Amino acid sequence: MKQQPDNIAALNSLGYILADRTQRLAEARELLEKAIRLKPDDAAIMDSMGWLLYRTGQYPEALTYLRNAYAVEPNAEIGAHLGEILWVLGDKDEARRIWQESIELAPKDPALLETLNRLKVDL
Repeated sequence: MKQQPDNIAALNSLGYILADRTQRLAEARELLEKAIRLKPDDAAIMDSMGWLLYRTGQYPEALTYLRNAYAVEPNAEIGAHLGEILWVLGDKDEARRIWQESIELAPKDPALLETLNRLKVDL
């Protein structure tokens, strides 16, 4: 990061890892906010920011980011995240629909399978 402070892929990757696997959420937010400023319409960055917002309990904002990310690039990992926030918010039918679409796109996606297993969801 010191050599390439505006490397969007690095900002997003590190921000997502910090948001997903640690409690360093403020640091994750700084990295992801910078990545979004540099590339605001990138689905992976929107997904990462949505996941961070979900992890910090900011559900309405998380849902907006994740819906936008899925609209730009409907892939299984984004679908896993979007489905989870919908599930937590009580929209189980919409969550199942998103997860079913995601399973059809990538039936063996590890993030999707882990989410379904953790939440004990059968499709």
